[in-house]
Amino acid sequence: MILIFGVTASGKGRLAFDLAESISAEILSIDSMKVYRRMDIGTAKPPREIRQRIRYHLIDVVEPSESFSVASFLGLANEAIEQMRSCGKPIVAVGGTALYIKALLYGLFEGPGTDELIREQLRQRAQTEGLEQLYGELAKIDPAAAGRISANDAKRIIRALEVYQLSGKPISSFQQQFSVKAPQHNWTIIGLRRDKACENSRINSRVKKMIAAGLVDEVKSLLAEERPLSKQSRCAIGYAEIIDHLNGKTSLEDTVELIKKNSRRFAKSQRTWFKGFAGVNWLDIDADEPAERILDRTKMLLDDIRQRH
Repeated sequence: MILIFGVTASGKGRLAFDLAESISAEILSIDSMKVYRRMDIGTAKPPREIRQRIRYHLIDVVEPSESFSVASFLGLANEAIEQMRSCGKPIVAVGGTALYIKALLYGLFEGPGTDELIREQLRQRAQTEGLEQLYGELAKIDPAAAGRISANDAKRIIRALEVYQLSGKPISSFQQQFSVKAPQHNWTIIGLRRDKACENSRINSRVKKMIAAGLVDEVKSLLAEERPLSKQSRCAIGYAEIIDHLNGKTSLEDTVELIKKNSRRFAKSQRTWFKGFAGVNWLDIDADEPAERILDRTKMLLDDIRQRH
């Protein structure tokens, strides 16, 4: 059971496919947005021809109009793991959604319950005062959580503020209990790292390719569907900015730059999350290192880990 993670555009998807193909494994996707059908370009899903060669789990499992939680992910992920195990298949899990990775490794953390009145008050404030105001408050009371949460992610910002109001403690203090638990499965964890400037360049290049591949038309098509997008799918990086563009709030040029900026900010939050992960075998990748070389080094690393254990 091999788990590969890295920031957005780090090359983890390509490595997962190459590794899975070489060891006849199946792939478990750990991504909060790849679960949505027809949200393909903006989520950087593996293309159809790739998914015909390797079986992927937890891609295209819900409609864009539906909500999807970490609990939903964990239930489906555990089902997929048991299915792969029963077939005797090696498992390669890959993704960058840190909260889902934490849940897969250690289970769901036990924080305070919910209070619908507090949550509704926070929703109303987000509408009247703006989400930026709430995000600023979160940054003051819980900078660790703010560093991990996108400024566009209304659901998680509101939840973090709700937890603070309920308990008087920041949500990050509850999430720290992950670090003292043993992983639920016997995962070998590989983290991909690149130089920050290289990562930013790859992010910028990916956004340009997404626009060229038709991201604007993809968002138009989603907005034209009978059932409206859920709050979660609407806030996805790339989609939120294009929706604003289509509503006349920004030019396409400014929208593209904003997607790049928000993607780089998201990568920064991922790096913050990943620093707290234990038992990671880090693989530092050079800027121009070919995929074949990355695969070879990964297999050498796995062999070395097996020999040590």
